[in-house]
Amino acid sequence: MPKAAHYTIIIVALVLVIVLYNQALGSIPFLILSFYLFYFGWGQLARRKKKSR
Repeated sequence: MPKAAHYTIIIVALVLVIVLYNQALGSIPFLILSFYLFYFGWGQLARRKKKSR
């Protein structure tokens, strides 16, 4: 995935945090972002594992 897509997702999550935090729903974008970052990190780890073999 290109870096621009990662930056876009993070910026959208930041905007959602600001908007939803004002409505007392700030944990929702953090939860979504944590799933995204976990998935992204898992892919990076798997890619490094394949290279080391």
